[in-house]
Amino acid sequence: MPRVWTNWARQQRCAPERIERPRSEEQLVRVVAGARRLKVAGSGHSFTDIACTDAVMVDLSGMNRVLDVAGEEVTVEAGITLHDLGEQLAARGLAMENQGDVDPQTLAGAISTGTHGTGGLFRNLSSQVVGVRLVTGGGEVLDVREGDELRAARVGLGALGAISAVTLRCVPAFTIHRIDEPRPLDEVLPRLDEIVHSHDHWEAFTLPYTRMALTLGSTRTDREPRPRPRARAFLRDVVLENAALDAACRLGRRFPAAIPRVNRRFAALMSRAEHLDASHRVYANTRLVRFTEMEYGIPREHAAEALERVLALIERRRLRVGFPIELRVVAADDALLSTAHGRPTAYIAVHQYHGMEFEAYFRAVEAIMDDYGGRPHWGKRHYQSAATLAPRYPEWGRFQEVRRRLDPDGRFENDYTRRVLGPVAP
Repeated sequence: MPRVWTNWARQQRCAPERIERPRSEEQLVRVVAGARRLKVAGSGHSFTDIACTDAVMVDLSGMNRVLDVAGEEVTVEAGITLHDLGEQLAARGLAMENQGDVDPQTLAGAISTGTHGTGGLFRNLSSQVVGVRLVTGGGEVLDVREGDELRAARVGLGALGAISAVTLRCVPAFTIHRIDEPRPLDEVLPRLDEIVHSHDHWEAFTLPYTRMALTLGSTRTDREPRPRPRARAFLRDVVLENAALDAACRLGRRFPAAIPRVNRRFAALMSRAEHLDASHRVYANTRLVRFTEMEYGIPREHAAEALERVLALIERRRLRVGFPIELRVVAADDALLSTAHGRPTAYIAVHQYHGMEFEAYFRAVEAIMDDYGGRPHWGKRHYQSAATLAPRYPEWGRFQEVRRRLDPDGRFENDYTRRVLGPVAP
């Protein structure tokens, strides 16, 4: 009987014909050549069915080594996790320029879905990629270094082939000083641009029904890291930000009418905190509470208005939402299918606690994001199709040309790619 695979959120399931675990590029080439259909799965941290297949699933966790360091360019195997990569770079006096807010993802999975992090002057993770080694549908190994092929492979949705190695442009290791501070939303949104520009990295979490936001403002510094004592880190990261949040969400799931009151009580627990540590340790947060998520990238100038509309929607419809809404910003980049392609971008992410109905909420938020030409995060839930997505990406046709060239027989297709990209063969 085929083994059942599930994602991190435990909401996407599939039964692959078999799971292959290559430990080298040579083994990966043989796997690709021997499969009629296959899909590479990362760590399962996407909320969509992007990794699901009933054919061959490829697990790259055995391909996790650092292959080469040439100055500030580092080549690593595609299956390395962002957590391990951060530690390996730090040991060599290097760091990633920007990073997302969790780090169990594989590097290949993170860049393929457009993981972005935050920072008004910083681009997403894939923009740091200067080279990709790709096993194509024909079993050929390509060393992609320039042109449309690289701009496609940076955010490729696993539709172009199996990434075996990635070369990153890194920066010298640095420390981040982050201040977490609860602030009234009515003070934050009118001054959003000013606040964003006063920090290297900035994000906010706001709880529906509260008009309060927990803001995380980060400044890059050459000060020596000063990690928090373990007991203090455990109390905040595990007890307050996870165990207490989980308890509040469970209470809201059990007694939905109490969610506004529960949210206000939880918001009262938010307090100021400081972090001064190596960048990769500050970027990544502990996430133990299970949820599902939808996130949209919209033109940055509409961030405050769009967030206000989402909060008003929740209150007007009395939606049962006890999970925070996240707001982040990034600079524009040029990857063909990046959600920040060609425009400074704000990301609004909505979540729902596991076991609670989410579709009505997510569809209503998506309708708001459509008004701004919103682009859904490729690894998070949405209800778009190739027909609705194509007009939102100026270079959609270029990506499709690369896809047809590298995977003409659709060897890397699955239900997800057919739905959001269309079939390889029209």
